[in-house]
Amino acid sequence: MSQNRDIPQNGGAPNTNGVGPHPSYIQVARPYIFEQSIRSSLAALGATEHKEDSLRLQGVQYIDSVRKALQLPVRTFNTAVVYYHKFRLVHADTEYMFADAAAAALFCACKIEDTLKKSREVLCAAHNLKFPSSEHLSPDDPIFEQPSKTVVGLERLMLESAGFDFRSRHPQEVVIKVVKESGLPKDPLGRTAYDMSIDVYRTFAPLKQTTSTIAIACVELSARLLNMSTEFNMDAIVGPQGTSLEKWSTDRGMVMETLLDLLDLFTHHRHATIVGPQFSMDNYIALRILLNKEATASNIPRYCNWVEPANKSVLNGASNGGAKHSPVSPAIPGSNMSPNSPPAMGPTTATGARSRVGERGKDGTVRFMLSAERARGEKEIVAKFFAEDEWEEYEEEIDVPLGQ
Repeated sequence: MSQNRDIPQNGGAPNTNGVGPHPSYIQVARPYIFEQSIRSSLAALGATEHKEDSLRLQGVQYIDSVRKALQLPVRTFNTAVVYYHKFRLVHADTEYMFADAAAAALFCACKIEDTLKKSREVLCAAHNLKFPSSEHLSPDDPIFEQPSKTVVGLERLMLESAGFDFRSRHPQEVVIKVVKESGLPKDPLGRTAYDMSIDVYRTFAPLKQTTSTIAIACVELSARLLNMSTEFNMDAIVGPQGTSLEKWSTDRGMVMETLLDLLDLFTHHRHATIVGPQFSMDNYIALRILLNKEATASNIPRYCNWVEPANKSVLNGASNGGAKHSPVSPAIPGSNMSPNSPPAMGPTTATGARSRVGERGKDGTVRFMLSAERARGEKEIVAKFFAEDEWEEYEEEIDVPLGQ
C-alpha cells in the first residue's frame, strides 16, 4: 500500500547552497492506513486515548446528525467521516474545534459526492438542531459569517490531510450483496448489518479495511448477535460453505480485526451507536470471548501487519484477551514512540519538523500524487541533478619567478 509521506525530490539531501529553487516535496496519498500508523500519528500529536475516543465520537455524531437534518445520503456521511479521521491524524486537537473540523469534513464530502451544500447551510443545520423550531435561523443569518469563513479555511487543510485523494468507499452496497448471496433474511439481519455498517465509521476500521472486509464483518457480527435469540444458519456465513473470503479479496485476519473493533465500540461506547442498545452487554462479552478463542486457536493477531520494534517484548495477538494495544507514550509530545516506529503522517517542513495549521509548504512546494510508483520514479530522475559533484584533488608545484 502506498505511504502518505513527504518525499523530497533531491533524494533526501536539502539544497544547502541556496542556489536555484527548492526542488519541492511529493506527498503520496494512501487509501489505507494500518493500526500501527494510526497509533504512531496519535502518539506524535500527544493525544490521550480517552480524549481521542471522545472527540472522534463527538465529531462523527455531529456529521451524522447534520447530514440527517440536511437529508444527505449515507455515501456523503461515509466520505465526511473518513476525511474527519484523516484530518485528526495530522492536526493536533488543540489547533481546532472538533465541530469546525466535522463541519468542514461534511462540507468537503458534499462537493466530492455531488450533494452540494453551502458552508452556511451546514452550520445552520447544526445550529437549528440545538434549538426549538421557533428559534431556528436561516443560512443567510449574519451569525454564520465568521464560522463560515473558518469552515472554508479548513477545507484545504482537510483535502491536504487526505492527500487530495477523492476516491471514496461505501460498504453499504456490499452489505446488501453479501446478504442476498448468502440467502439471509432482509429483516432483521439485513437491516441490522446495514446499521452496523454505519456504526463502523465511529471506529478507524474504514481507514484500515476494504469495503468487502467491513461488509462481511458487519453481516457476520449481526448474524452472531441475532443467533443468540433466533436460530440462523451460521454455515451460510462462516465456514467452508459460508461467504468466500477469497472471492472478496480478504482474509480471516482482516475480518477478525474489524469484528473486534466493532465489539470494542459496542462494549465501551454502546449508547453512542445505532446497534449497540439493541443487544445486551452480556451478548457482546460472550461474542468477544468466542472470537478471542478462535483467534488464539488460529493464531490470528489482533491487528494485521503490526510490526513490533526489535527492542520491545510486547505481545501482539489474541493472547491479550482482545484488549487494545497500549503504545508507550512518548516522553516529549510530538516525538515518535520509538526509533523503530514508522514516521507519523503529517505535514513536515524542510527540516522534518511537524508544522502547525496553515504553515505547510513554507520551506518548499508540496505536490500531491496518487501513484507511489510515479512519485518514486520522479524522485530518482530529479535526484540526479542534485547529486554532489565528484572532484579529484591533486597537488601540483609551479615555479613562480621572483619579481624584478
